[in-house]
Amino acid sequence: MPHLTQKELSAIEDSLNEEQLLIKKFRNYACAAQDQQIKTAAEQLANRHKQHYETLMGHLY
Repeated sequence: MPHLTQKELSAIEDSLNEEQLLIKKFRNYACAAQDQQIKTAAEQLANRHKQHYETLMGHLY
């Protein structure tokens, strides 16, 4: 694991929480959407934020 300062760990933790929230929001938007284009866009955004989350988690190992 790379040596990260407490401040860096805290920033990563905050970013992870934000990404989790965005994943949930966009998944909810996708489920609620009537329009297929909006549904697809929301799903894509949820997936993008999931990738961001996984990238951030990678910095912890």
